[in-house]
Amino acid sequence: MKTIVHLLRHGEVYNPDGILYGRLPGFRLSETGRAQAQTVADALADHDIAAVYASPLQRAQETAVPVAAAHDLDILTNDDLIEADNQFEGLVVSMGDGVLSKPRHWAKLRDPFTPSWGEPYIQIAHRMLGAANKARDTAPGHEVVCVSHQLPVYTLRRFLEGRRLWHDPRVRQCSLASLTSLIYDGDELVDIVYSEPAGATDPRITGA
Repeated sequence: MKTIVHLLRHGEVYNPDGILYGRLPGFRLSETGRAQAQTVADALADHDIAAVYASPLQRAQETAVPVAAAHDLDILTNDDLIEADNQFEGLVVSMGDGVLSKPRHWAKLRDPFTPSWGEPYIQIAHRMLGAANKARDTAPGHEVVCVSHQLPVYTLRRFLEGRRLWHDPRVRQCSLASLTSLIYDGDELVDIVYSEPAGATDPRITGA
């Protein structure tokens, strides 16, 4: 029995100040982000989508709306799909005039492997795996969409592929509004397929 869990990264966020917004409330999709969400919904319109889950954050909920509407489904909120916790939340993270140029913040960077500045990668992987398993078990033999965020989606992918979890964020393969689709035969994961219905985006861009 084939079941597919689509991990959908949210669309572009309206973030004119370029801060790392993390779990902060009130960050909505930009006009481009809404268009990206609709593009994904159109791409999935003829798929057998049986449920739509989303992170509780506004940008994920808004990305889920057109997908859920296309299949006449309610959006189910799952806190395990939330963005990773980060101590730089609310700040501009860059060298130049960003927080990384200020010595008082350097201690947070002491361990890039856990990492020391936020939620441990292994914790992210485990909660995301729980969310994916729950989605799979919701609709065996069908497809489910889970709207989440770049780091959680990419961390789960690396975990499932048996790769080390720490990595260079500049090379993440997880564009805005991309799909990382987990394909199961019964309870066994047999493939991971990555696609970009709304096109590729640079993982370093503001709004990510």
